[in-house]
Amino acid sequence: MNAPAPASMPHVMNTYGRLPLALAYGKGAWVWDTEGRKYLDGLGGIAVNTLGHGHPKLVPALQEQVARMIHCSNYYEVPLQEQLAAKLCSLSGLAAAFFCNSGLEANEGALKIARKYGHDKGIERPEVIVYEKAFHGRSIATLSATGNEKVQKGFEPLVEGFVRVPLNDFAAVEQVARTNPNVVAVFLEVIQGEGGINQTRADYLRQLRALCDRQGWLLMLDEVQCGLGRTGKWFAHQWAGIVPDVMPLAKGLGSGVPIGAIVVGDEAKNVLGPGNHGTTFGGNPLAMRAGVETLRIMEEDNLLANAASVGEVLHSALRAGLAGEKGVVEFRGQGLMVGIELDRPCGGLLKRAADAGLLISVTADRVVRLLPPLILSADEARQIAAVLCPLIKAFLAEDQP
Repeated sequence: MNAPAPASMPHVMNTYGRLPLALAYGKGAWVWDTEGRKYLDGLGGIAVNTLGHGHPKLVPALQEQVARMIHCSNYYEVPLQEQLAAKLCSLSGLAAAFFCNSGLEANEGALKIARKYGHDKGIERPEVIVYEKAFHGRSIATLSATGNEKVQKGFEPLVEGFVRVPLNDFAAVEQVARTNPNVVAVFLEVIQGEGGINQTRADYLRQLRALCDRQGWLLMLDEVQCGLGRTGKWFAHQWAGIVPDVMPLAKGLGSGVPIGAIVVGDEAKNVLGPGNHGTTFGGNPLAMRAGVETLRIMEEDNLLANAASVGEVLHSALRAGLAGEKGVVEFRGQGLMVGIELDRPCGGLLKRAADAGLLISVTADRVVRLLPPLILSADEARQIAAVLCPLIKAFLAEDQP
């Protein structure tokens, strides 16, 4: 039986395991709670606050847009949609974009594209290859594509049409290609976020791209968490030198304003037509302005290079601070997307870190996850390691498996 909602928020549904603090305001990579306590933000709203908090270029632009127009609906043209779509296409080498409100919606739309693509080819029951430990959202369809039984439990029956394989095992995908004529797409995260910061190898991505071309499949890369500069390139798949057919985006695209996007190439851009898909709030002027300004500021402030260089500082400091610790299984990630796998569940580190003035995440039970704003400085990266490493050491020493 679920526990009752905390007394401090009795009218809010009890769907989150919250820490007992409330954030009031932020500046740069720092936030303060309602009691005046200060924290270094190593989570960035779960990879959302690309520009940190209170960015001096973003805030006035959004204030101006709020005064001008927040929402108008998709019955009418929205010029800022075209502006943001053109920029995303220029950065990705893709051809068109659809705007929605979240990563879940972007992934749901990608799955609709895959199914419609299959039906247009005469496949009555199209199927999509998905991955172990994947996470694509919590709607019924994206939950079914997700590779986590714990988040699926209680919501059966799941949606059919998915074939699951292990990450980085190309032979498994080849086997599906030989035996399943209904497959129409491969759908995966370039770096699995909720699954534990598990990286897809560059050579594996290139193999998938070639196989999709041979089979006539769509290659759909979920860049909701790992995209938009976090790894040091605009999109994580660009390290492999490939271009997908469908790319869902969200999180960091609006620097905190809710936004999602499905960016598609020529093979997929005409799959959906009027009446096939839609949204009330998606593509509203405020969200579009947030996206336009976020990308502009990222370029002006050279934040891709910052993510790469400060990410190296953070990785190095964490490795040095935890050198020789037997309970540390592996360091993973790239740029400002970091995972530290321990040999035991470590959810208790969230409160310990917050008590020490640092916001972090724990995912996949045993992986400490860091997703700080892309404006993070090298000194702040060293501060994260200086706080976090002693906490992990103390935790490992106290909590023997």
